[in-house]
Amino acid sequence: MTVLERLAASIVVPVVVIDDAKDAVPTAKAMLAGGIDVMEITFRTAAAPEAIKAVAESCPEVLVGAGTVLNVEQAKKAVEMGAKFIVSPGFDAGVVGWCIENGIAVTPGCVTPTEITAAVNMGINVIKFFPANVYGGLNAMKNLAAPFVGIKFLPTGGVNAANIKEYVDAPFIHAVGGSWVCPKADIAAGNFEKITALCAEARAAARG
Repeated sequence: MTVLERLAASIVVPVVVIDDAKDAVPTAKAMLAGGIDVMEITFRTAAAPEAIKAVAESCPEVLVGAGTVLNVEQAKKAVEMGAKFIVSPGFDAGVVGWCIENGIAVTPGCVTPTEITAAVNMGINVIKFFPANVYGGLNAMKNLAAPFVGIKFLPTGGVNAANIKEYVDAPFIHAVGGSWVCPKADIAAGNFEKITALCAEARAAARG
C-alpha cells in the first residue's frame, strides 16, 4: 500500500501537536489502539523533529509524517527524522518539487483554482484543503472537483465526529485531517485512553 493509500485507509489523519517528544510514542500507541495507524506531527513546536524520530523508531507500525511544513529545510529535517509524508498548510513549489524528486508523498494546502492548478501541474493529485470550514467546506470542494477531474481533497479544519461521515461519503474526499482526535491538552496531560476513545469514535462515525 502506498503512503497516500494508507492515509485513505485510515480515514482520519490526526494532526498532532507535541510539546514534549516523550509524549510522541504513547500518543502513537493510543491512536493505534483506536484503529488509526497514521499521524501527522506538526512542525509548530520545537519538539516535532524528535517526536517524529521517536515514532519512526519505536512505533514502526504507525506511518508518521510531518505537518505545517513551510520550507525545504523543514521537509529535509522531517524526512531525515523518519517522516514518510509531508503536509503543508499552503502551496510551496520548492517543498513540492523537493518531495517529488525524493519520492516523498506530499499534500500541499490549496484552496483556490490557481493553487490547485499549480499543484496539478507538478503531478499532485491529493491536496490538503485548509481551513476547510472557512473556505466553503464540502460545497467548495464539490465545485472545485468538477474542473479538476481526479483531484482528491484532504480537508482539515472544522471536521469532527458529528460531520465526518458527510465528508468521507463525498467521492472527492481522500481522507480528513484534524486534531479533535488528539487534543493537545490531553496529550500533555497523558490522557491517552481518551485519545484511543476519540480515534475509535471517529472511525466508527465515519463508517456510520
